[in-house]
Amino acid sequence: MTIAPPVIGEASQSYYVFYISITYIQIMIEGLEKLLAAGKDNALLRFGLGKGYLDAGNYPVAATHLTQCVAFDPAYTAAWKLLGKARQGAGDVEGARDAWTRGIAAAQAHGDRQAEKEMTVFLKRLG
Repeated sequence: MTIAPPVIGEASQSYYVFYISITYIQIMIEGLEKLLAAGKDNALLRFGLGKGYLDAGNYPVAATHLTQCVAFDPAYTAAWKLLGKARQGAGDVEGARDAWTRGIAAAQAHGDRQAEKEMTVFLKRLG
């Protein structure tokens, strides 16, 4: 007797992808938090934590880590961009505006035209 494998519907497939993504994010955050607890604090570590928490939807914690990231490296335009998104997600519209304005200035100072364009669009959408 042959048993056919179960048919995984589109909704089930997307659930599994979502579950794997969340699990990966949790594992990544745990590893980065261990590094931070061990005293290995730097801009890249804070960026990774900020991105992880942002992806997990924990906007206030993401904003905290990304604020530390740009304190380490004010020229880190990708961090400014994500800091604005984290602050916006946390309901801090003025904080998002400030992050993107400062991020645009950093991008212009370092010739990062793509980041400048993206953050300019985000600012326009804020109104």
